[in-house]
Amino acid sequence: MRPTIFLNFLVGILVSLSAICTINAEDPYLYYTWTVTYGLVSPLGIPQKGILINGQFPGPTIEAVTNDNIIVNVINKLDEPFLITWNGIKQRKTTWQDGVLGTNCPIPPNTNWTYRFQAKDQIGTFNYFPSTKLHRAVGGFGGFNIAQRSVIAVPYPIPAGEFTLLVSDWYKTSHEVLQQTLDSGKTLPLPYGLLINGLHKSAIFTGEKGKTYKFRVSNVGIATSINFRIQGHTMTLVEVEGAHTLQEVYESLDVHPGQSVAVLVTLHGSLKDYFIIASSRFTKPILATTGYLSYAANAARPNPQGSFHYGTIPIVRRLVLANTAAKIETPLKLADWLNIPGVFNLDTIKDTPTPGPAVFGASVVGTTLHDFVEIVFQNTEPMLQSWHLDGYSFYVVGYGSGNWTPDMRRRYNLVDAVSRHTVQVYPTGWSAVLVSLDNKGMWNLRSAIWSRRYLGQQLYVRVWNNEHSLFTETDMPLNALLCGKAKH
Repeated sequence: MRPTIFLNFLVGILVSLSAICTINAEDPYLYYTWTVTYGLVSPLGIPQKGILINGQFPGPTIEAVTNDNIIVNVINKLDEPFLITWNGIKQRKTTWQDGVLGTNCPIPPNTNWTYRFQAKDQIGTFNYFPSTKLHRAVGGFGGFNIAQRSVIAVPYPIPAGEFTLLVSDWYKTSHEVLQQTLDSGKTLPLPYGLLINGLHKSAIFTGEKGKTYKFRVSNVGIATSINFRIQGHTMTLVEVEGAHTLQEVYESLDVHPGQSVAVLVTLHGSLKDYFIIASSRFTKPILATTGYLSYAANAARPNPQGSFHYGTIPIVRRLVLANTAAKIETPLKLADWLNIPGVFNLDTIKDTPTPGPAVFGASVVGTTLHDFVEIVFQNTEPMLQSWHLDGYSFYVVGYGSGNWTPDMRRRYNLVDAVSRHTVQVYPTGWSAVLVSLDNKGMWNLRSAIWSRRYLGQQLYVRVWNNEHSLFTETDMPLNALLCGKAKH
């Protein structure tokens, strides 16, 4: 009997070792080399200077799977510094890769820098774009889709295919002229038109009758809210910025600057082409563009953010925010990591708006890792605003008109609010969000309307504890670019 016992024991060891090797197998890597250049584009029929990635406008779409490692070598062939930010990618423990001036030094002309990050525990519809100056007004943007792993079910039937739609506003002038307009104290004019995937009236998406397709729609414009619809078809909303939603049916959807949605569309009509329409909201005149849904002649898990009961968690900090301005020469994350004095002060911005003139400086809100925070965005202007937080998704628990007061909390949705990374704030109104600060780092909270962000409507949220641990944050990467006071 001993040989048999020994054999079973040996087989058990081999099986266990095999299981260990499988568990520890590294997640896949996706490698990209992107050369960023100027080039002539003519989306509205007038040749003008645009920003291309590998000669493409818009840039290439990243198609990833949950937990994929993303390696992007960006070669800057522009005549000015450049950065890309990954809109909606949470950068778990890797604030160094966020691609904004508060965390990264820009890539100088004729040099390169390599982003290294993981699509950790995320699924959904995202995008990327330049975060420097007004570069994103003339290109450099693209789609970033994260599919669920094959072993993870989604709460809807798997569609027959997917389409990525990047809707943007467009100006018939260069980004330099737009910057000069803002620098002179003027506001930007109304855009000249809208585009779908860089095209004004010629984007085509082809599917087969009777099948259902997922449309991933992102507003990558710099200012304009859009309404999206498909002639003769309804849309079932299934995802908003990485969170699955209640599956309600719509004839049209508003998508504000910086926001993304995914919808299911069943092709139940006759064999012909149907208009895909994107039109502007809150503008006079109304701008519109069309694409085509063409019928061919022949035939993650439920909540990647977790499902904890956010409405029962005690709030430890409340912020009511008004607009602010900042000029950043040394990335705040570098200053924080290297203990460089004089770059930012955690006391420059208070929890509620204070009377008096604006204070010049880099605005940083200090918080503690794992704080649960309420943020109220108060809009005192007669135009829509849109706010985005890097590194996180938050629960949008309330909207309202007029000035926010503590009594408004009685109206909050503390049961089934949508989790997303960008929230609209309607004219002369307010929006309230709740967020669990579980991702250590320095995170940009900014206007998604890029002219306002360019002029300083942004701040940074420092999520910190005094423990140096790779379980909460990676070390500064060896290839980190140094600039400003960090160079000395």
